[in-house]
Amino acid sequence: MPPSPAIGLLLSDDLLFISRIAGTARALGLDLKSARGTAEFLALAGVQAPACALIDLHNPGLDIGALVRQIKDAGDTYIVGYGSHVDAATLKAAREAGCDLVLPRSKFVEELPTAFPRWFQQTAS
Repeated sequence: MPPSPAIGLLLSDDLLFISRIAGTARALGLDLKSARGTAEFLALAGVQAPACALIDLHNPGLDIGALVRQIKDAGDTYIVGYGSHVDAATLKAAREAGCDLVLPRSKFVEELPTAFPRWFQQTAS
């Protein structure tokens, strides 16, 4: 049986942003699944380990440290965290938690069309 194609997972409760990211993924031919909460995200990751995980650092109730540990324990997933540029403490916490890349939301949006395919190919640290 051939291996499953790579998937990406998105954790965000922002419906407009989910739509924007999903549209970019479709246009690039990438398979992206989204979850609005951590439990749903981890359930999707349990079905198939994602090649990359995109995490909205301002998702309600998010424990970035615990989530990153669970993702890293499950496989070789490249983790991209994004959040408000004015919330330096949250961005720093995501870096310290082990996200492979942490970006302000504006930079994330700017890089998404060109970097998204690369994130699917990265090796997690």
